[in-house]
This record gives sequence, structure tokens and C-alpha cells, in this order.
Amino acid sequence: MKGRLILSILLILSTWDSLAKEYHFVSIENLIEQEVGRKVLPHFYKKLGHSITITPLPGKRASTTVSVGEKDGEIMRIFTYGMEHPNTLRIPTPYYSLQTMAFYKKSSGVVINRKEDLQHYKLVKVRGVKHTNNITQGMPFVHDVDSTVAMMDLLELGRVQVALTNTIDGLLAIKARGYTDIISLSEPLDELSLYHYVHQEHSQLVDEVDSVIKQMKLNGELEKIIKQAEKEVFSAN
Repeated sequence: MKGRLILSILLILSTWDSLAKEYHFVSIENLIEQEVGRKVLPHFYKKLGHSITITPLPGKRASTTVSVGEKDGEIMRIFTYGMEHPNTLRIPTPYYSLQTMAFYKKSSGVVINRKEDLQHYKLVKVRGVKHTNNITQGMPFVHDVDSTVAMMDLLELGRVQVALTNTIDGLLAIKARGYTDIISLSEPLDELSLYHYVHQEHSQLVDEVDSVIKQMKLNGELEKIIKQAEKEVFSAN
């Protein structure tokens, strides 16, 4: 009897191991919202019995590695990312959000009342980030850099007039540098939901992960995890 029980347990564990998988995702490096996502996403896959790794990369490189199938997906991107990258599948339910905010120097005379006003200024954004790519599309004076801190440095030096990024990301970069003369608009230019994306080879994950996100939203677990993740990320920056 005892031998049968042990055999049954071993069979169950063997079956579980065969179902459990490890997935390899990418995030965009040096962005606060992505750091929050790196802490939140593993909870979804843990509930499905899977483990994941997340590698921070520059924005363009991240999307390329996923498009060609080198990585299994991106941890968070805006809605239009899926339209521009047909080899990826969007998990339908968003789990986080960001704001597109404009930052400028107090004494610069910059006046921005709507998105279209950006075209009159020298702009800077982080390379490969979709929400700032979209809002500056077709504008004549756009400079790309590799990090939010580098962006604020250019703004402080007067080489650009407006820096564009997520609100919290920008505020933490300003704090890190100790700049006191850079301010933001009173309201964001846009607010966008963030979605998890997987490569099309992993279509089975779409419904599975979506169900987990919906359930965690419904029972309040996701909100608690996000608050804890934000606390850890913000305190570290």
C-alpha cells in the first residue's frame, strides 16, 4: 500500500514537471514602469506552475528579439505595440498603466496645451519606447537617448526644450539628479494601459494568463502586488 502511494506521488510529480515550463521574456531597461512589471509578472506565471526569466534590454532590441523568436515575449507594452508587431499576441486584459508626460524648465517659456503643441519644440525621448514614439511621430525636432536620466541631463543643459516620458519615471530621474528647475505639465498628454505580450508560438498562454490576471484583479490580489512592487521600485530609485 505504501509503495503504491509513493508511486502515485512520483507519477503526479512527473506529470507536473512535464507541464511546468520556463519562459524567457524581455523588458525595456531603465524605465520605472518596466521595473514594476518585472516584479508583478512572475506572480501570473507562478499561479500557472511556470517559471520565467526577464532580461532588460534597450527598447528596439527588446522588440526585435521577440519578433524573431529569440525571446518568448515582452513583459509590458501599450496596445498599439501588437498592431506594429504581428508576430506577437496581446494578453487581452491590461495589468498596469502609464502616463505620457512633458517635462520642461521653469524659465523656458514652453507652453503646451495639447499634443500638437509639441511640434514647436526640440524634444527628447528614450529610444524604442512606443508611447513617446507615437506621440512624436512626424515631428521635426526629436532626439533619442538611452535613459530617462540622460534625457533630463540634456534638458537641464538646455540642448532640448521638452522631455517626454512616463510621469513617475520622469519625477524619479529629476529627483536622482537633484534638479530643481525642471517641472511637468499639470496633466499628462495621454494615459495608456499596459499589456503583456507573448510570441505567437505560445498562443496557449493567451487565455491562461488572461484568466489569471482577471481573477487577480477581481479578488484584489493584483492591486496589493502592484502597490508592493511600486514601493520597492520607488524606494530603490
